[in-house]
Amino acid sequence: MFDLGWARVANSAAEIQLGQLVAVEVHALGLWTLNISRIVDDADESHRFGFVYATTALHVEEGEERFLLTLDPDSGDVRYKLEAVSRPHSKLAWMGYPATRAFQHRFARDSHRRVQRAVGGEIVAVGS
Repeated sequence: MFDLGWARVANSAAEIQLGQLVAVEVHALGLWTLNISRIVDDADESHRFGFVYATTALHVEEGEERFLLTLDPDSGDVRYKLEAVSRPHSKLAWMGYPATRAFQHRFARDSHRRVQRAVGGEIVAVGS
């Protein structure tokens, strides 16, 4: 869900577990930024998998993001839920607020497409 070319997890070997730091690199407006978040919730069950991370002081935004994949065992439908609640944290993010929001929407769109390719078919996109 993160391997988008312009956005990627820098520490991709990190395990999805409570307390784990996640470093996301983002290429925007000719610059690479590194944003650090911490996993604060996770789900690893037969029909659902995902996590929630909260931003740290080393992130341009302040908030949380939820990534959740669910499988409907009856229909075989895969749902990908991406929810974000955030506001600019850094001065640069406040100054570029419209651009920041545009990149968040781009991330949601591209992330949904990436998951769709990964599951090899249609997914039901939930949230943005």
